[in-house]
Amino acid sequence: MVFEHFALNVPDPVAVGDWYVAHLGATILRREDGPKHTTFLADASGRVFLEVYRNGLAEIDAFAERHPLTFHFALQTQAAGKLRDALLLAGAELLEEMQPEPGTHLVMLRDPFGIPLQLCQRRRPYPTGMS
Repeated sequence: MVFEHFALNVPDPVAVGDWYVAHLGATILRREDGPKHTTFLADASGRVFLEVYRNGLAEIDAFAERHPLTFHFALQTQAAGKLRDALLLAGAELLEEMQPEPGTHLVMLRDPFGIPLQLCQRRRPYPTGMS
């Protein structure tokens, strides 16, 4: 099995995609014109990780009302504190921060759209498949 992507029905997929590009270094692999504005975002490895769109056939989740342990995107970083500060200036909201062991710094945020994000600076990072 190879993970392809996680999809979210959001109120404004263009704004979500643009924010992830501007503040998290994501790349837009494909964006469709039209009412759905389906957008596929890739991480630094070039692999797609998120699809956002607006589809009236399904409810748009109230992300800001969900506990971040229900779901969140975990992003690997070498500088959780610095990235936290930049994201807060870009409209994110801090939810929780912990350092469970030396060299590990975990920060839980919500992006400006209410979607939970976790910044993971780990003493021993999980493998990403990037060389």
